[in-house]
Amino acid sequence: RCQRWVENCRRADLEDKTPDQLNKHYRLCAKHFETSMICRSSPYRTVLRDNAVPTIFDLTSHLNNPHSRHRKRIKELSEDEIRTLKQQKVDEAFERQQTTQESNESNEQNTVAEEGGAEHEEEAVPLTLEERENKDYLKSLFEILILMGKQNIPLDGHGVEVLPEGTFTSDNFQALLEYRINAGDEVLRKRFEMTAVNLEYCSKTQQKQMLEICENCIREETLREVRDSHFFSIVTDEVVDIAGEEHLPVLVRFVDDSHNLREEFIGFLPYEADPEILAVKFHTTITEKWGLNMEYCRGQAYIVSSGFASKMKVVATRLLEKYPQAVYTLCSSCALNIWLAKSVPVVGVSIALGTIEEVYCLFNQSPQLLVELDNTISLLFQNNKERGNQLKEICRSQWTGRHDAFEVLVDLMQALVLCLDAVGNDSSVRWNNFIAGRAFVLSSALTDFDFIVTIVILKNVLSFTRAFGKNLQGQTSDVFFAAGSLTAVLHSLNEVMENIEVYHEFWFEEATNLATKLDVQIKLPGKFRRSQQGNLSSELTSENYYKEVLSVPTVEHIIQELKDIFSEQHLKALKCLSLVPSVMGQLKFNTSEEHHADMYKNDLPNPDTLSAELHCWRIKWKHRGKDIELPATIYEALHLPDIKFFPNVYALLKVLCILPVMKVENEKYEIGRKRLKAYLKNTLREHRSSNLALLNINLDIKHDLDLMVDTYIKLYP
Repeated sequence: RCQRWVENCRRADLEDKTPDQLNKHYRLCAKHFETSMICRSSPYRTVLRDNAVPTIFDLTSHLNNPHSRHRKRIKELSEDEIRTLKQQKVDEAFERQQTTQESNESNEQNTVAEEGGAEHEEEAVPLTLEERENKDYLKSLFEILILMGKQNIPLDGHGVEVLPEGTFTSDNFQALLEYRINAGDEVLRKRFEMTAVNLEYCSKTQQKQMLEICENCIREETLREVRDSHFFSIVTDEVVDIAGEEHLPVLVRFVDDSHNLREEFIGFLPYEADPEILAVKFHTTITEKWGLNMEYCRGQAYIVSSGFASKMKVVATRLLEKYPQAVYTLCSSCALNIWLAKSVPVVGVSIALGTIEEVYCLFNQSPQLLVELDNTISLLFQNNKERGNQLKEICRSQWTGRHDAFEVLVDLMQALVLCLDAVGNDSSVRWNNFIAGRAFVLSSALTDFDFIVTIVILKNVLSFTRAFGKNLQGQTSDVFFAAGSLTAVLHSLNEVMENIEVYHEFWFEEATNLATKLDVQIKLPGKFRRSQQGNLSSELTSENYYKEVLSVPTVEHIIQELKDIFSEQHLKALKCLSLVPSVMGQLKFNTSEEHHADMYKNDLPNPDTLSAELHCWRIKWKHRGKDIELPATIYEALHLPDIKFFPNVYALLKVLCILPVMKVENEKYEIGRKRLKAYLKNTLREHRSSNLALLNINLDIKHDLDLMVDTYIKLYP
């Protein structure tokens, strides 16, 4: 069919293009199709029928027009004319990069496109030899930069401080450029054969400009798919250090053309200390720089380091004020209890979480240290070998991200302290100075009474949300039923708050027992005693102090945070999961999605027929054949062959699927987050680059070198 389009358009220059290239890079105006070929039932776009072929071409009108006599007749285009066509495309890309939010709205109409005919107002200006050589030269530079990004090679080579004075050495970019010249790249050889060997071939400024274009072009490939999908959600990960500056990694969730839920990394956003400025920049970057229409955003989630939670909550609130349907949710890749703990606005909690992470990192980077911990656990759990073996297995996993992380930590406390003490006090050469030093420092941190009280209170408070949070990361049916259990969780926490004196007494007793076991003195924090300078009231006991500064604010905060994150809209969305046939079956097909789906009414192709369609959907599964299993996930439902006969159900499932709280069923489509973690783990802070990171994380995305070169020439003539 693509071949017939090309023949009808009289475009000989496109005959050697593949259908994939034609579909991706070329568009045809709607006026070339008979009206019977066009389906206008969708409110979002003009859709062609499956057998549509362009037939309307007026190839003679220009002969009768006195103002267009100088136009070319239809003929096979020369190479220079094809280049001019490409230039028009680059111009459009350049303009799109410069426009603001208003122009982004035009992206909603997916078929606004360039004219398919080959008429030109003016003669194409052929490229000079110098211009052609310059383009080939730039293409070679872009190829080197893309290679460096994909292979995670930093731009800089040796640090200046390790070189003798007056010595010139190539950075990694120049070294690869020289290697390419030596390998026979004639374009680069001609360019630099008369250049002194101790001069930079390509300045840092030019490298930065070219990297930005690489980043934008590769990001645009993903964003194009997001726009085609219409609906998306925004997720940010923990703040990271990129070459000495704090940045927020931003990921986008959407359902692609193959009905797969994907989570892709789209870039870093410079972090701002002021939450209001951060909210404005966050919104501006997504809408104006990246060209996404936030009217189609249906979810937002923020995985944050301890201490950053309140600022990201401001960002979420500001976006909700502008876009009420961008529901603020938890992220499926973060356990609820860990997320709640990181959001508690108590300094002691932030310090404790930092200490826990350091302990995990120390043991994780030394297999020998893990063996030592195993031996200590075996000694301590001789009477309960089953629990001992469980803890050994847990220690070899990412236990700091578990729903029961604080329970595990309390059980491990004695083993951890004994192991760290043994390493820190070992006078032999068995441990290197770094591990011995860290072991000594961390042992002191774990045996601080303030730390012990904090983890015991967190363990007990978060025990009320543990099962609820675990269900949120479970199967689709678990998530659906979890939404209904929130009221009971809040009721339990409110009951704790009303009787906080009694609960805190039990918690504090548990903390003192653990402290006694570890031979830790029970006392008020040193910083508090120093701040009072002897003015302490004799009535203020350690128990009362920790109740006021830790137990009460922690319980109050968790109650409020649960109410905020599980808003009425969020719960309504989760209750729409009864659309998934397996959930429907558990409810005996007695469901009422219409009421909950009302919030997504404007997202449906045919909202008036929703009720009848849902009835058909229920009947289809209720009276299925005995050998037909009920689809258990949204992923399975979206891949049903006959889902196209239920357009409203399909639209609802797509929107529910992209909510950040829903897990990505197929792991290969969550690769963006894994590659982000791998990049940060494998790259030194000073060598990290936000541009190169995007190239490395999205290494399998196709890139158009010609487009990069032409965009560069346009931006930096």
